[in-house]
Amino acid sequence: MRPDRTLLVLLACLIGCAPACAQDIEPRRWTPLPVGLNVVGAGYGFTNADIFIDPVLDVQDAEMDLHTIGVSYVRSFSLWGRYARFDAVVPWHSAEWNGLLEGQPARVTRVGHGDPILRLSWNLVGTPAMNPSAYRDYIAANPVNTVIGAAVAVTVPVGENLEDKLLNLGQNRWVVRPQVGVVHTRGLWSWELTASTFFYQDNDKFFGGNKLEQDPIYAMQGHMIRFFRSGVWVSASAAYGWEGGTEVNDEIRDDKKNQFLAALSFGFPVGRNQGVKLAYIRGETRVDTGSDTNTLAVAWTMRY
Repeated sequence: MRPDRTLLVLLACLIGCAPACAQDIEPRRWTPLPVGLNVVGAGYGFTNADIFIDPVLDVQDAEMDLHTIGVSYVRSFSLWGRYARFDAVVPWHSAEWNGLLEGQPARVTRVGHGDPILRLSWNLVGTPAMNPSAYRDYIAANPVNTVIGAAVAVTVPVGENLEDKLLNLGQNRWVVRPQVGVVHTRGLWSWELTASTFFYQDNDKFFGGNKLEQDPIYAMQGHMIRFFRSGVWVSASAAYGWEGGTEVNDEIRDDKKNQFLAALSFGFPVGRNQGVKLAYIRGETRVDTGSDTNTLAVAWTMRY
């Protein structure tokens, strides 16, 4: 393929269906935890994606199968008397892209580590920082409460990225995502809303020695969560992201994003200090290019 066509294919596949995108819909991210709590976890997710590419590129039936294993760590603490938490997620991916390129079958595989995500959040209004016993008493005395928080998440560009390859597991650029969120709890029900903006560093080492720039992506996600006294919880979620057009060597590409996500999640305790979460996530593009995705995920956590 000619270099300009190659770049467009890469943009459609890599940016329209990046390995982490389908996973970014998470309930209970603003739920306070007792101060001093540590939570470690591991999870597995499988994503199948149908990738839609500009027809002039002569790429048909493009698909991606992505297997992801991730490990996570959460630490809750007090910051100026308010509840705060630090999250870290480190992924490992096995991905396969396949389709018809100019009428001939084509297949690409990549196996390796992805870009870690670090997040610091701080609750500005609502539940103060408390030890476990005080936290239990506070929740019992305040069955109706509202928490407002702010956070910043950073994607660290240390994932596998081969400059001479079209498709990679890492983005080779920093991504900074400020967030604001609110969660309102009324007894056994919670409603949660998060607004985010993704800011992308320029990638001066894009494929072929080119320069990639991307406008911010704006996103909203909401969750309706039902808790049960047994410790079981279920959540119905929806999210929407838009904008994020790109330029290669200052040439504007007609590739703004418009993506809708929906998810169902189910969590239950295993013993006193462990839990399991199951989730199904559906992603759909609202424009001619992008991807439709289906993701199944399972995660285990242990707190101490």
